[in-house]
Amino acid sequence: MRGFNDTTALVTGAGGGIGTAISRRLAEEGATVAVNDVDAERAEETVAEIEAAGGEAFPVVADVTDLDAVYE
Repeated sequence: MRGFNDTTALVTGAGGGIGTAISRRLAEEGATVAVNDVDAERAEETVAEIEAAGGEAFPVVADVTDLDAVYE
């Protein structure tokens, strides 16, 4: 772990593709990752991958284009 210890990073669209890759990398660097996606199952899969590799993450299911959903 390197430069992101004691940091929480929010990654939107983290349920797949580039978002998942960014989430994994941030976790490798020591961040706790808030894995945001509109698809709960995909967010949970990313969290599981991070935790299996020894990182810390938690899912945040919300559509960031919907302000009311963000505040729920």
